[in-house]
Amino acid sequence: MSANMDKDPRIDGIKKKIRVVPNFPKPGIMFQDITTLLLDPKAFRDTIDLFVERYKGKNISVVAGIEARGFIFGPPIALAIGAKFVPLRKPKKLPGEVIFEEYILEYGRDCLEMHVGAVQPGENALVVDDLIATGGTLCAAMNLLERAGAKVVECACVIELPDLKGRERLNGKPLYVLVESH
Repeated sequence: MSANMDKDPRIDGIKKKIRVVPNFPKPGIMFQDITTLLLDPKAFRDTIDLFVERYKGKNISVVAGIEARGFIFGPPIALAIGAKFVPLRKPKKLPGEVIFEEYILEYGRDCLEMHVGAVQPGENALVVDDLIATGGTLCAAMNLLERAGAKVVECACVIELPDLKGRERLNGKPLYVLVESH
């Protein structure tokens, strides 16, 4: 599901603040830069507000943010809906005991880690990131949370690149995005 279907007037303001950088980080990539969105307090607040409006009162106890840009959007959503924030990090960034999930990207392999005990069996989780492209990172995040016993209620991203068909890799798990980009 996309917020665009709702025709919320805030969506256009958010979309206009996302800068597209051609050929970054390599030729042929049209990088979706959210740093320009973060520079505009109204657009940034509207982004957080749209997610909070969707998830408030939905019995979500865990907001899991994917490193690094999921750390920007996840904590304010978690605070506003009364949930804890759980960081999902790249390898060797978390102290203490972790569980991990390896996954394949379009350009190699990667891994996400989470502290053991950060999520309890039966908790309802929301996965947050800035963008879904091929879906590999979101799938790894969901697998990690579900292995710990959480129920992933939905994934939430600011931007979707629908041409890369990442939504199809989510095995029917709901995905909510604010902006589609081509």
